[in-house]
Amino acid sequence: MDLEDLRREYQGDGLDLSGLDPDPIRQFSTWFDHSQEAEVIEPNAMTLSTCDSDGCPSSRTVLLKYFDSNGFVFFTNFESRKACQILGNANVSLLFPWLKLERQVEINGVAEKVSAVESARYFVTRPRESQLGAWVSHQSSVLSSRKILEQKLVEMKRKFNEGKIPFPSFWGGFRVKPRSIEFWQGGAGRLHDRFRYTRDEGDGWKISRLAP
Repeated sequence: MDLEDLRREYQGDGLDLSGLDPDPIRQFSTWFDHSQEAEVIEPNAMTLSTCDSDGCPSSRTVLLKYFDSNGFVFFTNFESRKACQILGNANVSLLFPWLKLERQVEINGVAEKVSAVESARYFVTRPRESQLGAWVSHQSSVLSSRKILEQKLVEMKRKFNEGKIPFPSFWGGFRVKPRSIEFWQGGAGRLHDRFRYTRDEGDGWKISRLAP
């Protein structure tokens, strides 16, 4: 299939250093607010890229659940492929493709487990069906049919029919602590604006403009 003519010209106002917050977390928060105001579908959806022990990369979409000056947090089964790869190589990349706004944010950093207390605190806020789902799926394992999942769900509903669903020890969060954060704004003629924040001395950040 020839996709040569599948092209969109970006119409944004561009991005300038003077319009950036010196702190990338605050800048991210501003852009995240914009994505919500623009009704971007799943604005907290991000592509998480990891590498296995042979250096082969893999990517998947996960949901950002909260962020602050300490990093960006998502949750998963600790027996999943992504979790196993992170535990073997903590260097990861996150990408937010806010295409409706002609924007992207790329975050490179190190992922580390959040505490069990922090994971449990989030788990109890999930809808009951999502809590059950954490118990049902042995994430990334091979299934012979969907029926196995459906039967497991029936079993878990029966098992936890009364009271609260317990927090599973094999499930929890990872916090990605950023080393660099790049903000990308689409530009006319493919002359995009790119600014990368990298750690400076102490807790400061250095901002560099990158060629598109």
